[in-house]
Amino acid sequence: MKGIVRIILTCVLALGISIAKAQDHQYSQFFNSPVYLNPALNGQFEGDLRMNMIYRNQWTSLGNGPKYFSASIDYNVPQFGGGIGLLFTRGTEGPAYLNKNNLSGIYSYSVGSSDYVLSFGIQAGVTNRSIDYNNLVFSDQIDNRLGFDPSRVSAAEMPVFNNKFYFDTGAGINLVAGNLMIGGAVQHLNKPNESFTGASALLPRRITGHLSYMWDLNKWENIDDGDKSYFIPSVVYYKQYNLNSVSAGIQYKRRSVNAGVYYRSGGEAGRPSAIVFSLIFDIFSNRDTGEKLRFGLSHDAPSSKLSYGNTSGTTEGSFSYETPLNNRFGEYHRFEGARRCYEFY
Repeated sequence: MKGIVRIILTCVLALGISIAKAQDHQYSQFFNSPVYLNPALNGQFEGDLRMNMIYRNQWTSLGNGPKYFSASIDYNVPQFGGGIGLLFTRGTEGPAYLNKNNLSGIYSYSVGSSDYVLSFGIQAGVTNRSIDYNNLVFSDQIDNRLGFDPSRVSAAEMPVFNNKFYFDTGAGINLVAGNLMIGGAVQHLNKPNESFTGASALLPRRITGHLSYMWDLNKWENIDDGDKSYFIPSVVYYKQYNLNSVSAGIQYKRRSVNAGVYYRSGGEAGRPSAIVFSLIFDIFSNRDTGEKLRFGLSHDAPSSKLSYGNTSGTTEGSFSYETPLNNRFGEYHRFEGARRCYEFY
């Protein structure tokens, strides 16, 4: 019986994500998946080449709970203060393995001065969506006494199509002025049709807004910026169809360590709210060359709707690597004196 309850719970959770106008997932470590957050953050770093990977295991104790993975690689082009990049995202939801894979190219460009940097980004790619109907459980496979019987073959007629490809686009803008950063992005600008059957099932646009501020705790001390301590409060707003979600919290950043706590609202779609704890640190960092390897870990503890005992929360892990390729370190500051977005995480 416990196994049946878990199957039902998993199905309900997955369908709640997938059928409710196919809403996109959100990363708690939004600062460690910058290109997913906003294509305008592409190419915004000190080195030549940057690689980011992040994995999200949602509702850990559910064997078939949603799982998400994103990997990006972007190249910094100092001549236009932005860059070119690639983003791959994969999502697996529910016992029927509803999979979504997207591969997108990104281009970003910046303008500014010693006081501000304004960046623009565009994104375009192809998404594949598929489902394995053989893993669904139908009513004629359930015994009244014993529950689900895997030996029973359902008489239900399976749909003909279980695969869909479509073109997808997005765009973003980001402004850094002094110690303030504000940006926004819109994904699925063309509202692609995700339907497996040919009927209309348009993917609603995802709107993201984010705001961060760096509070310098050593403002009047004569020390290098890399040795200073900061409080960085941030707010991230998501809207997609009937979901409005807000993440708000604060990070403490000192040298190679960054620790934070956030609260994320569940939104109108009935998703659970959560308290998020994060820890990010540099495994190694070379100030002379700009080479850096960073690891991040975060955990979401549900604060409503779902109990922690039933789900064990949600865990994310991330890696970020930056490296110079052409011995150009120090040439990246096209807008000399202006703070850049990578300094906020």
